[in-house]
Amino acid sequence: MESTHLLTSSKKRVKIHPHTVTAKYTKHTPYSPQPGVHTHFPQPGDEGYDDAPSFEDFGSFLEETSDKKQLTEGRKWPLTLFGSKDKDTDKKPQAAVAGDGGGEGGAKAAKGSGKGVGEQLASFGEASVSASRLTWVGLLGAALAHGCLIVLTRLASERFGLGPLFLLLVRSIVQLLSVAVPLHKGENLFGPPGHRLRLLCYGVAYTLSLCCAYASSTFVSPGNATTTWRLATTALSATLAFLLLEERLGLADGITVAAGLCGLGLVLLPTADGSDSDSPTDPVAFWRCAFGWSLSALAGLWMALALVGYRSLKERVGVATALFTVSWTGCLLAPASLALLQEGWSWPSSAPAWGLVLGLVACSVAAFLGMTHALTRLHPALVSASQSLEAPVAMLLHLAVLPLAPSAPEVVGNVIVMLSVGWLVATKLLPARGGGRRQREEYEEIMDSPIK
Repeated sequence: MESTHLLTSSKKRVKIHPHTVTAKYTKHTPYSPQPGVHTHFPQPGDEGYDDAPSFEDFGSFLEETSDKKQLTEGRKWPLTLFGSKDKDTDKKPQAAVAGDGGGEGGAKAAKGSGKGVGEQLASFGEASVSASRLTWVGLLGAALAHGCLIVLTRLASERFGLGPLFLLLVRSIVQLLSVAVPLHKGENLFGPPGHRLRLLCYGVAYTLSLCCAYASSTFVSPGNATTTWRLATTALSATLAFLLLEERLGLADGITVAAGLCGLGLVLLPTADGSDSDSPTDPVAFWRCAFGWSLSALAGLWMALALVGYRSLKERVGVATALFTVSWTGCLLAPASLALLQEGWSWPSSAPAWGLVLGLVACSVAAFLGMTHALTRLHPALVSASQSLEAPVAMLLHLAVLPLAPSAPEVVGNVIVMLSVGWLVATKLLPARGGGRRQREEYEEIMDSPIK
């Protein structure tokens, strides 16, 4: 009887949170229900509908609920190298102050701001679009760094006699310095409990991809090996993301990615037609070339598995922790690959050689950070497709550094790649700049929710 009386004499005010729905009762505005109706939720146009809390108040609202501890328990990092550390410690005093005002004070603050639900969604959408723009800027920067890596690796091999696998080992050793970031944040170096095996598999897959890609450049030309690696990575990441994560590409994205793959195929045409023209009947040269192409395709498979693997860990593993994982696995697998392929050791013997190696390390770190951060927001196939821009970047750098004139199919293929990546970026960013339509669509699920 008490609950029935409470429902008939009080008005229910609902707060919606992505993880919690809590109803609070206030007695200052009695509600008289219609016959047979025992509950009422404010609808658009009703009095008090704009009293919904802003998105910035979600943290304090979560503090007021009794289930807050259970909701945030799984997001903490309980086991770290220097003990446990709660990431929400600094936010609790502010949230407690916000929660002391009670439900009525929070409603007045939200109402006093003069922002309705539509304006709040628009402002929240603008922040999301701004983050998307930064993500794409990082992706394009990563593609530029990948193009520089291709040229620097080739220069190190031709002018200083430094093998690709040796460069990979040096990269991995220097990148171990990234351990300082997760230690400073109090994160576990080997991942949170329950996800360490998946993080290990991610690091092994990423390192095996680099080993196969760098090893293939000793059997086929470095440019063709990298192009094959990117083509296989993009195609297989789209397939594996659908099979393992059930993430699909939209129709426009699929067409754009397919166009980029066709451009990469045109870049490969000259080598595919004339790679063995000097000795067409030599079986050793044929199987050597076939082994190089197979390694490039295998590198694409491992990289696709790595991208999908980190996509599944994006909420649990930080970018710096992922970089450290790739670094220490590279320190183990790169020497093993050196011994297996019997590639000689040759240390840099001059200041220009060391400068080139350090530049290569800097480019590799920048490319890794841009790609890995983008995986937290974008489909793995889109991330890999955007990196196809490395092919035209490498072609332009080759023209500036090495006296190598590109062929007609290579030029046409690189132009197609540039157009596909440009169109992909335009479709993701330009509609949001036109008037908020994209912002509204991103959050229409909240507005159309049956819980109102």
